[in-house]
Amino acid sequence: MRWKNPWFNPLKSHHQIDGFRNLEPHLRKSGDVERWRKERKEQGLPHPPGGGYAAFTAQWWQKAELKGHDDRVWWLGHATALLRINGRYLLTDPVFSWRASPLSFAGPQRKTPPPLCVNELHQLDAVLISHNHYDHLDSATVRQIIRRFPDTHFFVPLGLKQWFTRRGIRHVTELDWGQSHSWQGMTFTAVPAQHWSMRSFWDRNRSLWCGWIIEGASLRIWFSGDTGFTQTLAEFALSRGPLDLALIPIGAYSPRWFMSSHHMDPQQAVTLWQQLNKPFTVPIHWGVFELADESLDMPPQELLAALDDNDDESRFFVPLRIGQSLPLIKVIV
Repeated sequence: MRWKNPWFNPLKSHHQIDGFRNLEPHLRKSGDVERWRKERKEQGLPHPPGGGYAAFTAQWWQKAELKGHDDRVWWLGHATALLRINGRYLLTDPVFSWRASPLSFAGPQRKTPPPLCVNELHQLDAVLISHNHYDHLDSATVRQIIRRFPDTHFFVPLGLKQWFTRRGIRHVTELDWGQSHSWQGMTFTAVPAQHWSMRSFWDRNRSLWCGWIIEGASLRIWFSGDTGFTQTLAEFALSRGPLDLALIPIGAYSPRWFMSSHHMDPQQAVTLWQQLNKPFTVPIHWGVFELADESLDMPPQELLAALDDNDDESRFFVPLRIGQSLPLIKVIV
């Protein structure tokens, strides 16, 4: 029996009977996955970072310190960020497990340790999930969160709420692209991303993927989620107004002929940052899992080179150490 999308709305271009789709077509062709895997194996990719993994960790990792009361962002590695806004604590795509996989013995393994664990959080109010891939939605981490903070509110894209309610999670809000929800003095808006979803062989694109705009009393933040570059992405990110902070991916881009449909490279990230009018930006989606062919240290190197090529000040687009934090400051427009 053919599965039909229970959320299907023929008036929305990203809704399809068999699931969801991107607003722009992807470039992959039949056989591309096999070609990539073959080339990757033949070339022994990815290579270790220069100096090895221990040297990379020494350079790009630190223990996260949860101090103070100011509005602040901590980058915790990959797509996981901790935001403190008006005394509320929010996590994006929390993954603290040692593998991004449904299996404990196989799948992408962490190359850098988590800079904190759930038990070290003294407060957690909300979690924003961009999509259901294992490097963004980790069952073990979610279970840890709910055990410690049972009142945490999860915000998820359309089609994912049932995954959480099956696990006994009570506070879940599910949104389609363009929908907003007000909560605890903040507004969360789901916005389009160029990606896909899948957790098994049977559920490809049956739940949506998204980015999130987070609006507090005086701050507006865009968490892009996992996304490829499109010319309309900046428009969606700015749909609620100018940004004070952007979290933009720069990793899992090689080989570009294969990855560009769903992941952006550092050069595209710089172009997007310029289209966003150069807000303060934290590059994410690098430094933890080897999901593509570039070595772990290539994304920040290419980002800084791209900024230099454009004569842009890198202090507004800063590769943070995993675990590092910075204060959130309102942009004067």
